[in-house]
Amino acid sequence: MSGTGTATGTPTGNESNLESAMQLMIQTFHKYSGNEGDKYTLSRGELKEMLTQELGNYLGNPQDKDAVDKVMGDLDANNDGEVDFTEFIILVGALTVACNDFFQEYHNDDKNDKKGK
Repeated sequence: MSGTGTATGTPTGNESNLESAMQLMIQTFHKYSGNEGDKYTLSRGELKEMLTQELGNYLGNPQDKDAVDKVMGDLDANNDGEVDFTEFIILVGALTVACNDFFQEYHNDDKNDKKGK
């Protein structure tokens, strides 16, 4: 990675916005994954903490046990009871797509409202 200071993604200040976003996703995952058990996966508790702290605005009420269980079940493709980095990126990607779709619809609705005036 040419814009990073080390293989761990330490920012150098020369990275693009997209490179910075990728580094931030990696850093965020590892901020929570190392708290208990395997340092390269998110346990149910680590996932709940990450959802609450990092995605609470997009997921509604991540404190809800059923909501956390549903997210865990949806993400844990290999059914090992933990979420690895690939499974985490699937969540972030799916949320990003959903946000993009929402904002496109919102923008289109806004355009239609202005035409109707």
